[in-house]
Amino acid sequence: MSDTVPFSISASAAARIKDIIAAQPEPEGLALRVAVLAGGCNGFQYQFRLERDQAADDVVIERDGAKVFVDTTSLDLLENAELEFVDKLMGAHFTVTNPNAASSCGCGTSFSLA
Repeated sequence: MSDTVPFSISASAAARIKDIIAAQPEPEGLALRVAVLAGGCNGFQYQFRLERDQAADDVVIERDGAKVFVDTTSLDLLENAELEFVDKLMGAHFTVTNPNAASSCGCGTSFSLA
């Protein structure tokens, strides 16, 4: 893998990650893990969770003090994608803009590949 990370974090996502972590009882060392798992209505689904431990095969992506862990298998499916945080009338949530997705569900957490 090259020195450039093919997955990015928007400014809004970085700000929200920092807010979520700051609200935890023990925020020190926490990061958001972004993973791609088999499942969902379109074949793959995104998973977001807070974790303290970085795995040996994780790539760490940072922006404005926010830290994200992504395992290398998931990173292959997230090439050139961006993690965003949207706050709309119907709710606020993380979403991934993924150019590798051939289709996705309405909620934006499940996708299929071409």
